[in-house]
Amino acid sequence: MGMTLHVDIVSAEQEIFSGTAEMVFAPAIMGEVGIAPRHTQMLTPLKAGEVRVRTKGSEEQTFYVSGGMLEVQPHVVTILADTAMRAKDIDEAAAIKAKEHAEHALAGKKTEMDYARATAELAEAIAQLRTLERIRKKKK
Repeated sequence: MGMTLHVDIVSAEQEIFSGTAEMVFAPAIMGEVGIAPRHTQMLTPLKAGEVRVRTKGSEEQTFYVSGGMLEVQPHVVTILADTAMRAKDIDEAAAIKAKEHAEHALAGKKTEMDYARATAELAEAIAQLRTLERIRKKKK
């Protein structure tokens, strides 16, 4: 039997995933990280993007996180996200609308705060759309 690790993905509202995995991939601030069992301990911020959990038999479950923290222990990975959802639950129409709204806000920025907020909203919408795009490519 191969080694596994326990994975918990939790948002501010609810637990999204709890189970065992052979590998976890997450969008850390410094770039995508891959976590295998017995990985060295780590605590790092996450940026908006896709979290992939490889379970038995190389099956992958895909999730979207808007940011948060990733904690790695030798046999436990915990992702605490501001917002997290299963990728299949992403509302594509809402993400496209949010992206367009953020792009419009960037074009008409009035203050630095408006710019920062619009940039964050744009990054989140793009990350959601990329997650959906990646899932579609896997199904082909």
